[in-house]
Amino acid sequence: MTWPASIQEIIEEFQEIDDQFERLEVLMDFSSEVDELPVEDWNESNLVRGCQSIAHIEVEIRDETVWMKAAADAKMVQGLQGILSIAVNGSTPQSVLELTPAFAEEAGILVSLTPSRSNGFRTMFDMVQNSVKEAIQ
Repeated sequence: MTWPASIQEIIEEFQEIDDQFERLEVLMDFSSEVDELPVEDWNESNLVRGCQSIAHIEVEIRDETVWMKAAADAKMVQGLQGILSIAVNGSTPQSVLELTPAFAEEAGILVSLTPSRSNGFRTMFDMVQNSVKEAIQ
């Protein structure tokens, strides 16, 4: 599949890493990519349900582009949010709706995670897409 350049870069970076622990370290480094959602803005409506950690995501559309803010109590989850941020921030709503979580599989990110963390990523991904759908209706 052809991915946007920002996603392709992530895929290539992770594909170059053979060591699972190094892959997890790089994943945690992506936590710095998150536009952080302040704790005082955490609420039931932006809580990621089904995530092993406490995680929150807010999505808004400004000037025809999608912007995501997020936060989590675990650096690994925040790293996943950072990767998701790179994938969606600045994109059109239509581009976000056409995106699939297959990019994380192609990169080999999800195989490094426990099944519950992998499911948490998919839950966050679905939450972003659902938020975009609601915003454009």
